[in-house]
Amino acid sequence: MNISRGLLHPVFRRFDFPRGRSSLRRVVSLMGLTLGFAPLMVGAQTVKWDLAAAYPATNFHTENLVQFAADVAKASGGKLNITVHPNASLFKAPEIKRAVQSGQSQLGEVLLVNFENEHPLFGLDGVPFLATSYAASRKLAQVQQPALAELLARQGMKLLYTVAWPPQGLYSKRPVVSGADLKGSKWRAYSPATAKIADLLGAQPVTVQSAELTQALATGVVESFITSGATGFDSKVYEHVKYYYDMHAWLPKNAVVVNTKSFDSLDGASQKAVLDAAALAEQRGWKVSEEKTQWFVEQLRSKGMEISPPSARLTEDMAKIGAQLQVEWKERMKKSNADGEGILNAFMGR
Repeated sequence: MNISRGLLHPVFRRFDFPRGRSSLRRVVSLMGLTLGFAPLMVGAQTVKWDLAAAYPATNFHTENLVQFAADVAKASGGKLNITVHPNASLFKAPEIKRAVQSGQSQLGEVLLVNFENEHPLFGLDGVPFLATSYAASRKLAQVQQPALAELLARQGMKLLYTVAWPPQGLYSKRPVVSGADLKGSKWRAYSPATAKIADLLGAQPVTVQSAELTQALATGVVESFITSGATGFDSKVYEHVKYYYDMHAWLPKNAVVVNTKSFDSLDGASQKAVLDAAALAEQRGWKVSEEKTQWFVEQLRSKGMEISPPSARLTEDMAKIGAQLQVEWKERMKKSNADGEGILNAFMGR
């Protein structure tokens, strides 16, 4: 029997098979030997994943992601390598969650409050003056976690860990004594809640994600906004904004999620490497976030910004808005057939 060399796998083409009846048996024997090694060859291959992130490489969240990736590579013995893509270079912030759901990116870091319009549960930690300290934010994260993990699982994702941003403060190009002083100002909104705050203040909401904030300030698109000291420092807002009011309004969380099918395709050891590294990243991220909170504020001060606590009137005005948004959040949860009341009761110890 004559066998065309062009039909053979490249592994066999280097052999000079004699023509004749025995050639088929020899080919089959060699194929069996090679196929016997196939599981070993596949098992030795390195799995490569992408992790889409929205913040600069120097941001503490991104640095935590890079360490997470390094921990996974080490614990998996190099079998799973994760490449972190910072500063919305792979997908823009609002696109990252969908990219992970669809498998376009195996992993992603998302700001949960960005997706409140999908489900109110995502917006819980963006309710003003609900959780205003790290201790309260940690407790809120704990009571929110089971429902959040279940919601993400229904969407084809696995929750790996969450880390809070530093407390949110008010930035303005003009002095602000009360909520009325923000009426008519161009207000940067990064979530449904911050857009709602603008409406209640009589400001003009403009959707601007973190990666676009510097340009928005430089071009006059934005005049006031609420965000963390970390984002203020990363975006160099001190080049355009004079006043910062340290309100401690809320501590939104970033969540790192993985596509469920991608995670399930890993062997047990690699899955454990991911989960163990995630647990370390969560602990490390919360610690760094809290430790750097005051450092960020001092950096803003050193760059010439005027740092002060909010006036009693401004605090009162914002607290009223927070109370209204909390009521509205519970109503939306109820319409979603979700136990928002139970989550809040657990958080408040009722």
